[in-house]
Order: sequence, then C-alpha cells, then structure tokens
Amino acid sequence: MSLLEGRVALVTGAAQGMGAAHARRLAAAGATVAVNDIRASDALSELADEISGVAVPGDVSEPEVCTRIADAVAAATGRLDVLVANHAYMTMAPMLQHDERDWWRVVDTNLGGTFHLVQAVLPYMRRVGEGRIVVITSEWGVTGWPDATAYAASKAGLISLVKTLGRELAPERIIVNAVAPGVIDTPQLQVDADAAGTDLASIQAHYAETIPLARLGTVGEISAAVELLADFSMEAVVGQVISCNGGTTRSRV
Repeated sequence: MSLLEGRVALVTGAAQGMGAAHARRLAAAGATVAVNDIRASDALSELADEISGVAVPGDVSEPEVCTRIADAVAAATGRLDVLVANHAYMTMAPMLQHDERDWWRVVDTNLGGTFHLVQAVLPYMRRVGEGRIVVITSEWGVTGWPDATAYAASKAGLISLVKTLGRELAPERIIVNAVAPGVIDTPQLQVDADAAGTDLASIQAHYAETIPLARLGTVGEISAAVELLADFSMEAVVGQVISCNGGTTRSRV
C-alpha cells in the first residue's frame, strides 16, 4: 500500500512552484489531493486533472472562503485527512514606506489564512480521529529580513501557531508541524529581484553565495519534507519546524 493510500489532502497555493510540487508528491504517495489557489486558472485545473484530484479555488484570507473550501473537499471526496498550508502573499518595502493595508494583507493571508484553514479542516479530521497539518513557514520567520517586516512577522507567527497547535491537538492524534524553507528556486524570487532593482538571475546568484551548500534549494526537497510530515506512521514528531536552507541557520525552533 502507498504511504497515503485512502487519504485526502488539501494543498493551498498550489497553482505553481512549491504548492504544485507538494500536490504531485502527495498524489504519488497515494493521496487524493485537492488543490487550491486564490482564483480559478488553467494551471490549477490542469494540475487537478494531472493528479486525478479536485480544484478548489478561493482566497484563504477570507474566513468564510476557508470553510467553503474545506466543505467542498469533503463533499467531493468524503473526507479530509491532511492540510498543507502552503499559500503565501509577499511584498517588500522599508517598514515606514510599506502601505499599511498591504502590510496587513500579507499577515491576513499568510497567518490569518492558515488560522482559518485549520479551523475549517479540524471537524473533518476529528471525524476520523486523526490528521496531519503541515504549515509552510520560512527561514525569514526565524531570522527576519530587511524590507520584509510583514512577511517575516507572518511567518514567525506561523511558527508559534504550529508549536501551540502541536501541543493542543496532539492528544487527538492530529499532528501539526512546519517546514521552514530557506531560499528556494521558485517564481517568488522575482519579488526579491524587483525589490533589489536587479534581474532574477542576479538575485539567484547572490543568494547562492550566502548559502553554505552554495546553491538554492529545490521545490522537490521541500515537498519531500512535506511528505515526511504527512506520514501517518510517524506520530512522535509534534510541533516541530524542519529547516531546509542549505545550512544558513542552525536553530532550535
């Protein structure tokens, strides 16, 4: 039997990059995967078709949309066992120049969206008596980063959320953990390049120089960590943050 045979997983932010890789990885492990992104798109529909899953678009920064997404997944598949909270919104600016509404949009999407998603999926996990929640945070949530106060704060909040929910939900066999990627080669790096006033290739080379492993991480490496934390045979890892960053930080978070 495959690792996740008979399980149903919801992956948010799945139209491209890491989210799409997570969805493919969990589907290859046997799960039926529902894929979400902020809006319906050809990319999201094509991914759902490719992995024989279901597309459930919607903006997770809105609490009622999170409930609708979870209900739609359960209605289509009969259950919901795994949540991979991969969605993210990011803009960069010096703190005093960052538009306040946009600052809160980052926090409301990344931290608030995960909070509301967990609320939405919990009834279905409790129905089967177990579950797995994997939150994608960031190395910047550990270290902070110049011109990224909103993003770093939201990701730091996710780390605390994971540690707290890990303790709170473990007695119910609903296991919560996080993955904190370092610099990963995804389309999101274009935001960094734009903020630095340079091109994508230059920002990739700059980041690689700062990493002990001397290269950027790959989406496949992050999705492997996600698959590990979604494994129902591994229960003792609770409230932990796996740092996948090529050695740039070595912390106890």
